[in-house]
Amino acid sequence: MSTRPHPPFRADHVGSFLRPKRLLDARDQHQKGELSKEGLRAVEDDAIAEIVKFQEDVGLQSITDGEFRRTYFHIDFLEQLGGVKADIPMTVLKPDGVKELAPPVMRVTDKVRHVKDIQRADFEYLKSRISPGKTAKVTIPSPTMLHFRGGRAGISREHYPDLEPFYQDVANAYGDELRSLAAAGCTYVQMDDTNLAYLCDDKMREAARGRGDDPDELPYRYASFINRVVAQKPAGMTLAVHLCRGNFKSTWAAQGGYEPVAEALLSEMGVDGYFLEYDDARSGDFKPLRFLPKGKTVVLGLVTTKLGQLESKDDIKRRIDEASKYVSLDQLCLSPQCGFSSTVHGNDIAVEAQRAKLRLIVEVAQEVWG
Repeated sequence: MSTRPHPPFRADHVGSFLRPKRLLDARDQHQKGELSKEGLRAVEDDAIAEIVKFQEDVGLQSITDGEFRRTYFHIDFLEQLGGVKADIPMTVLKPDGVKELAPPVMRVTDKVRHVKDIQRADFEYLKSRISPGKTAKVTIPSPTMLHFRGGRAGISREHYPDLEPFYQDVANAYGDELRSLAAAGCTYVQMDDTNLAYLCDDKMREAARGRGDDPDELPYRYASFINRVVAQKPAGMTLAVHLCRGNFKSTWAAQGGYEPVAEALLSEMGVDGYFLEYDDARSGDFKPLRFLPKGKTVVLGLVTTKLGQLESKDDIKRRIDEASKYVSLDQLCLSPQCGFSSTVHGNDIAVEAQRAKLRLIVEVAQEVWG
């Protein structure tokens, strides 16, 4: 068994990192009008240069900007598409008196289109900071994020009386963004998708029915949706998808094994790799991996980013062995289950625990795959 010369890598990661205090302070100053946009970007640049070095020092091959320029993993990207608006999340009071952050919902209010390069300048800065031989990775939200939470009601009937043109317009917008990134030298893009994982949860499936969708049909529709993007992937680019059941401030929103979506996800979807959450019992067993075709890769998210306690090498290796009963070991890689800071708020975990977990992943990958 050997290391992989191309992504996903044996030791990989999902992308986001805890924001340093100086960056959080600068964002607060910018929101108050005390710091210019250019001043904020200078602080972001400095923090990104530091997180790049952090990733290289722990031995990672793929390097991200930590999503340090974002507030939410998906809103900051999607609202830059023409025709898309975001209902910004707010704190709501539940009947039992508990305060809860209502999840954001994306609204399609016009024809969806790519009106500008969204990630290119950020990628170009990232690329300028990484060492030779490392691979810069860009993370973007899955296009399904424009459909699942709002459903048919969240998409303008005036502009899309039929959803077929909506799916194609979104795919074309994503295709334009991928081509923009490729022109700047990007070879590795990851799409973050909570929706397919949510469709593993009985409550989420029932909520989808309430919005007028069939939860058994949706995984296949979403696979077809993403395949429209895959069809426009530039030559030489690796396109992966990451599934997550929620990661806001170390919490989770869904549970359930991958069986309800596995065939559509692994057999029908044409992406190159899958980052699958597998850090606890909420994700079920590895049997759904039987649908993975030859030539594709699953990155096992066996190390949690929600808790600071460090996993044992023996436990991780045992679980890799369990997964290899359903798919070749050569088609497997290792990563955390999610990012460390899917939103600017960050998970309830220390910076040193973040470092220790990534080093653990690198060491286990070296011991398992050589």
